[in-house]
Amino acid sequence: MACDRRDFLKSAGVVGALAATAAVGCAQPASAPPPAPERTRGRGMARGLTLLTFLRDGQPHLGARTDRGVLDVAEAGRLLNVFAPATLDDLLQHKDGPSVEAVVTAALANETAAPAFLAEEGLEYGPLVSRPDKIICVGLNYKRHAEEMGVPLPQWPILFNKFNASLNRHGGEVRLPMDLGGEFDYEVELVIVIGREAHRVSEADAPSYVAGYATGNDFTSRDLANNRGGQWMIGKALDGFAPVGPHLVTADQVDGDDLAIECRVNGETRQSSRTSDLVFGTRALVSYISNYFTLKPGDLIFTGTPEGVIGGLPPDRRVWLKPGDRIECSIERLGELRFDLV
Repeated sequence: MACDRRDFLKSAGVVGALAATAAVGCAQPASAPPPAPERTRGRGMARGLTLLTFLRDGQPHLGARTDRGVLDVAEAGRLLNVFAPATLDDLLQHKDGPSVEAVVTAALANETAAPAFLAEEGLEYGPLVSRPDKIICVGLNYKRHAEEMGVPLPQWPILFNKFNASLNRHGGEVRLPMDLGGEFDYEVELVIVIGREAHRVSEADAPSYVAGYATGNDFTSRDLANNRGGQWMIGKALDGFAPVGPHLVTADQVDGDDLAIECRVNGETRQSSRTSDLVFGTRALVSYISNYFTLKPGDLIFTGTPEGVIGGLPPDRRVWLKPGDRIECSIERLGELRFDLV
């Protein structure tokens, strides 16, 4: 039976109209969804956390490692009805560290959030970040690496760049463009993740602009980098040539200038050093780069690689990487980054 809402309201009156409408078969308007929780914790960088990005249905989710497993931060926020950023990019670029700290603390204390804890072993990792404003890399920045390459120590940091399409993930694959080059090489590197806008900052103040650190690999095609007029970028910025992960460890927990750093190929150790061998340390790099480019939250700085690369060996001992090789990169307290070559 058709329902004329105007006639009905005249006869029934406003009081009880919604209940009576349902009784005579009139359609009711859909209820509006509850408003999203608002940010209440202010803005700033996260502290005391180990963060990661994992994929669900192909979409990136922000995770925080805890003693109970990896917390899906956005899901915990939904269950607890509190504000939470959805991704690590959101956290960094909107400086939502205090909100994430609050969600993690509340989830650990409240069983309502129990479904948001996941086993890390079963997760599929995504790129640690996906949309930095800049990816800046530093060449020849370890003393012993410069020696093995037969070049003097640089007077100033040697800078080049990668692109967002270069970003790759823990557990991912690097596709080798065999038709373009063949001299593929590993370069394990400490990656600085910027946490707030930095423009012409001093070395003394530089640490306060760092959100955290991660393990990375400046994957390289030596022949493209060296045999095309010295264009390092063309040998280093190809798609997938910048694996980073698995974790971002907040800067308050580690000293980026004194960490053990290693790279293994098919289980064989090839690089083993410490970041204390850096020519330009993390403070110097953030300060120097910020003089020329305004660093934004979420920007990445690849700080250089230690000795032990294939390109540093005598020509008759160089066995370049090939499809089927597995690369494992580890930095003290930051976790092990693994990826395969295809």
